Amino acid sequence: MRLSFNMKFNAGLDGILNTQQKMNRAQDQLTRQTRILTPADDPAASAKVLGLNQNLEQTAQYQSNSVLLKNNLALEETVLSNIRTSIDRARVLTIASANGTYTSQDKQAVAQELKNIQTELFDLMNTRNAEGGYIFSGFQDSNQSFVLNSATGVYEFKGDDGQKALQISPTITLPGNDSGKAIFENVDARFKTSAAMIVAGGATSAQVSVTNQSQFDAFYQQTYDRLTPVNNNFNVVLTAPSTYEIQQNGNPLVPPVTGTFIPDAPIEFNGLTIKIGGAAAVPGRVDFSLQAPQKKNILTTLGEFVSALENPALADAAFDEAISDTLTQVTSAASKVDTTMSSIGGRINVLDSVFLTNEDLTINNKAYRAELAEVDYAAALTEITKQEIALEAISSTFTRVSGVSLFDYLR
Repeated sequence: MRLSFNMKFNAGLDGILNTQQKMNRAQDQLTRQTRILTPADDPAASAKVLGLNQNLEQTAQYQSNSVLLKNNLALEETVLSNIRTSIDRARVLTIASANGTYTSQDKQAVAQELKNIQTELFDLMNTRNAEGGYIFSGFQDSNQSFVLNSATGVYEFKGDDGQKALQISPTITLPGNDSGKAIFENVDARFKTSAAMIVAGGATSAQVSVTNQSQFDAFYQQTYDRLTPVNNNFNVVLTAPSTYEIQQNGNPLVPPVTGTFIPDAPIEFNGLTIKIGGAAAVPGRVDFSLQAPQKKNILTTLGEFVSALENPALADAAFDEAISDTLTQVTSAASKVDTTMSSIGGRINVLDSVFLTNEDLTINNKAYRAELAEVDYAAALTEITKQEIALEAISSTFTRVSGVSLFDYLR
């Protein structure tokens, strides 16, 4: 076979280009820090690396969500802790105001401090986060959480029940806020009865009051009928010569509640104390009913109690009722705050656990990806050096071979 000049030239050029291509590939592997430059280099490993990269990006987003959630929950926890402290102080002041030796000036001083606490609570319940949203407004975080209705004196909630949740793992989503409606608005007010009403007989006075709140609360929760309101009506029936029976909507209780009636002597009934006055009260009947349950905001409760403290003409019985109402509401509000803080603590524990799990998964996925695709630096550098030497040798040979012709022998 005869070798032409073109054949020799092309063979030498191909050698140079192939060697240079191998050297460039090794340099690209070092630069991009991967041995898989195209999917064709290793289709199976390339597919696995693509899946691992997607998992790593997804996990990184979960970690970012976890950090954001934890910051939001930490802010809410701090705010609720301060609210709890203020509520405790309000409780102390309410108990102290029951001191029978307090003068009007003393009550005014208590009222002033309670006003300051009310202002502080109002400010805390309208806390904003770093983005400027109200943390207790639910989804409506652009709306101020609580505002005062100056016409009624009632503090109104302007947000909604929403909880903004973020995903922190493929299967776990956690809320990063709590609605102020659940914490501060849906707080049970004190269970009470209506005023006693003389329906028949010669009684001159009748009074029913809650003297054992815990006992009455248990009775109320067991007895109150939302579907049939008339079942919440109770009757004290006085019969001759001197007995009484307590009935529910005109029907005897089971077992019957009866006893000897003495005018102005207390009748004890499930945490209630009933007093009926008048020598000619028998026979007769006195009615009262269980009031419907109410929800009341702690800010409104404190405002009502301040008004009671600042009213020197308020009767002692009415003032005692105001104290009882406030103590019950303050206790219920504190319980709601404690429950929410406990929930936040649980969520933070889950966040920390999932965060560490995601970190471990990230380390494992990166290690596996490195095994599949990471370049061997020593091998790559050796390959570059080898190809450089080969390129120099091929270039030198190409120069000599391509310069040989018949004219060199005719000189």
